Amino acid sequence: MRIDLHAHSNVSDGTETPAVVMQAAAAAKLDAIALTDHDSTDGWAQASEAALVAGVAFVPGIEISCRTAKGISVHLLSYLHDPAHPGLLEEITKAKDARLTRAEHMVTLLAEDYPLTWDDVIHHVAPGATLGRPHIADALVAAGVVSDRSEAFSSILTSRSRYFVQHYAPDPAVAVELVRAAGGVPVFAHPVASARGRIVGEQTYQEMIDAGLAGLEIEHRDNPEEGRRFLRRLAERHDLLVTGSSDYHGTGKPNLLGENLTAPEVLVRIEEMGTGCTVVRT
Repeated sequence: MRIDLHAHSNVSDGTETPAVVMQAAAAAKLDAIALTDHDSTDGWAQASEAALVAGVAFVPGIEISCRTAKGISVHLLSYLHDPAHPGLLEEITKAKDARLTRAEHMVTLLAEDYPLTWDDVIHHVAPGATLGRPHIADALVAAGVVSDRSEAFSSILTSRSRYFVQHYAPDPAVAVELVRAAGGVPVFAHPVASARGRIVGEQTYQEMIDAGLAGLEIEHRDNPEEGRRFLRRLAERHDLLVTGSSDYHGTGKPNLLGENLTAPEVLVRIEEMGTGCTVVRT
């Protein structure tokens, strides 16, 4: 079986609708695909219907934006949680709203130096989508400031840029606890992706593990090999699930569906652990 447990649609910062992501997964000969939009489960219904037609298993998921006390960004994947669980939903909604406020502030700063307006950014956001820096990047591309999203993120939108603005995000250990309370399976996304910014130390791993962390996304293009070796040792020591995925964003990133995969037995364990909802199969 070919299983990819990390993909985004235009409900967050992907470029394709949830239905098209499911069709793309079938075209990539995947047997199962997880939709893990940032701080949103709004794409689940469309993805579920499209997956049944496309003949792929759909794994409901989400990618939750977190931040440590030291200000380090952490992304937490959750699979098979109850999307209506009040505690988790409250935190996700709070983070999603904060993304919007942050984006407005960043655009105000950028407009001082570049031909960019809020309307330019909104033009690139699907109705109801979680707005984020990728949409600002798309507007900068359209304005001819940069050639693509990658250039925008490596220069103007980097966390070290003067235009960068932080937004509210829950502590990762708290997010793990909330995912567990909602019946979900929490997995640390691309934990050692140092090219994206600062990465956490062992204390944060331990706090997340103590809170109920279920797995580590190890096979991911942004995890360097040395970091993957560290993660494999950590997973073995704490009996954590090991996942692999593409982190697909359509044309928003070069990542290709199925470029990294999760073993079938890992998906079986995720299904055994998740009690908030179920995998959708034909």
